[in-house]
Amino acid sequence: MRNTISVDIEDWFQVGAFETVIDRNDWDDMELRVERNSDAVLALFARHNIKATFFILGWVAERVPKLIRRIVDAGHEIASHGYAHDRVFTFTVQQFAQDLKKSRAILEDISGVRVSGYRAPSFSIDPRTPWAHEILAEHGYEYSSSVAPIKHDHYGWPDAPRFAYEPLSDSDFLEIPVTTAQLGPKRLAAGGGGFFRLLPYAFSHWAIKQVNQDAGQPAIIYFHPWEIDPKQPRVESAPLKSKLRHYSRLSVMENKLDRLIGDFEWERMDAMVAREKSNRKHMKSAA
Repeated sequence: MRNTISVDIEDWFQVGAFETVIDRNDWDDMELRVERNSDAVLALFARHNIKATFFILGWVAERVPKLIRRIVDAGHEIASHGYAHDRVFTFTVQQFAQDLKKSRAILEDISGVRVSGYRAPSFSIDPRTPWAHEILAEHGYEYSSSVAPIKHDHYGWPDAPRFAYEPLSDSDFLEIPVTTAQLGPKRLAAGGGGFFRLLPYAFSHWAIKQVNQDAGQPAIIYFHPWEIDPKQPRVESAPLKSKLRHYSRLSVMENKLDRLIGDFEWERMDAMVAREKSNRKHMKSAA
């Protein structure tokens, strides 16, 4: 079973935890650490000889274009994370379409490759945005990995399917939810990010094996470059809860990722999507 590992390329000051204390207009005055941290991620992947998917903010791509080309040259997939980390439910339909168009044009122009995947900032495709998948399909995207099928104080769509599904009746467009585990009737977040960083490694290992062996499905894991950067600046004005979520256990993240990557098989998300679509097409034709 091959799982997918993905990296959400955004810098330390662009996260949802700090959106109320760091003004968007001040971003260009912040220390840019995303290039250094992303290069460390590329080195980690190279040591294990794996390929991954990088969901990249257009804002970041404009400022560190050489990083985007290094990602492509290393054989990884380039996908969109929107332009400036705006959550989908803050957009109108027209604004969302414009954001998709803008960010994709930037990524394709810099990278020289086609962008077919999208991940909403903060997994913000949820019941408030029933139109989002249709707009993505209309703009030529083949898949999204924007749904967290859990209940969370910042995001989540707990009634969504746990595994890949076709949200549109007239399209083979796929939504690939981030991984959850099942403990009795309770659905648990297990897709990476802060959950992977804060919880014991044994939990994540168990969750991925459960998804692979019990459900027969690939795990969808994600993290951010700033999560392997314990020396990043501190935002003391942020709420205590936000600071605890953001800064806790940064020093252990890289070693945990190294262990995780070594314990399982991995591939790019577009490869998994192509196989999933082929299997679905075969099943439909057989029926």
